[in-house]
Amino acid sequence: MPQESTFDTSLLTFDKENIWHPYTSLTNPLPTYPVVSASGVRLKLADGKELIDGMSSWWTAIHGYNVPELNDAATDQLSKMAHVMFGGITHEPAIKLCHKLVEITPAGLEKVFLADSGSVSVEVAMKMAIQYQHAKGNSHKNKFMTIRNGYHGDTTGAMSVCDPEGGMHHLFSDFLPKHLFVDQPGKRFSEKYEEDELSQLTQFFRLNSEKCAAFILEPIVQGAGGMWFYSPDYLKKIRQLCDEYDMLLIADEIATGFGRTGKLFACEHSDISPDIMCVGKALTGGYMTLAATLTTQHVAETICNGEAGVFMHGPTFMGNPLACAIANKSLELLLDSDWQGRIQAIEKQLKRELLPLGNALSVKDVRVLGAIGVVEMNHLVDVPKAQEFFVKNGVWIRPFRNLIYIMPPFVIEEEDLRNITLAMSSYINT
Repeated sequence: MPQESTFDTSLLTFDKENIWHPYTSLTNPLPTYPVVSASGVRLKLADGKELIDGMSSWWTAIHGYNVPELNDAATDQLSKMAHVMFGGITHEPAIKLCHKLVEITPAGLEKVFLADSGSVSVEVAMKMAIQYQHAKGNSHKNKFMTIRNGYHGDTTGAMSVCDPEGGMHHLFSDFLPKHLFVDQPGKRFSEKYEEDELSQLTQFFRLNSEKCAAFILEPIVQGAGGMWFYSPDYLKKIRQLCDEYDMLLIADEIATGFGRTGKLFACEHSDISPDIMCVGKALTGGYMTLAATLTTQHVAETICNGEAGVFMHGPTFMGNPLACAIANKSLELLLDSDWQGRIQAIEKQLKRELLPLGNALSVKDVRVLGAIGVVEMNHLVDVPKAQEFFVKNGVWIRPFRNLIYIMPPFVIEEEDLRNITLAMSSYINT
């Protein structure tokens, strides 16, 4: 039986009145549920109720919570040093992490810049592209191409390459730099493109590449912009056009990296390698904020042989030893496990249990790829009511706009996943 709450209610009052949560109003805030502990795939609320986590804390907690090996890695590193500046100093956790990232990412990505968060890694990638073109004498190539309905983060540069109209940042459109947007790829992940179907994309490059430094996109999976899974043929074509028109390709793998789509990195679905790649979220298994931007030797050398002679960025907490040590252990746990088998099992179960929901009148579409399940509704979801329903049913799912989506921890068992999909089905059919 759930235990009575020992959570200080005055804290919740202060939270409601003074603390901004992500994309939440302070005058009419969404309800918050106080979590007091987490273990495995369960979040324990202050009233003793346990929720099966369907969100991996926004893509991050791939191993679940309170993982002994990650706890030990954190404790061991804490006994040595939690942080030292990365300017003029280096340390083993950072070196080992960068070495591993070079080893496991697509071929050619050999130079690593450690960042604080996913959004910062996107800022770094964009600055790399601008410095690269400037060093080549192409200072006029200072715009970016990208795909509509994309999402790359909430900092200024990242916002500027998110969807300018339907995205979350249209209020800032008069403030942000103007970039160039192509239509969202229309074909699904399982569908093929014929060459002539991409002629408009080729024309777009032909007309605009002279002023663009790079093309930035989320490979295969567009996340917060709509959870759309598109054809690998499209990504392959973008790679070809970037090469043809002297543009860099930036792959934002912050959400898709480290196995979520069934490949270690989503670029592998198209068998391509970008010029610059951003990784984050699951990098530390959800323990600490950390991200990285990787690039090629050619890009790095071009930047460093340019006017500045250095890359112009340097976060205060760059290369944080504690975060790096945990990331090393998280990658070890992932790569030493049968992660591919786990993802395949999750995908198979999600298809079996979610795809039938497409028959409901309220459902527009159902999509599954790897350990991602998406039910797109015909209407906006009433988030407070949906959250209350899911909590009552013992699961943690946070809908967004008209999407009820899940990306559970890779370690979730079949029965727990079934409880999540049953809750989704019950909500949709209520």
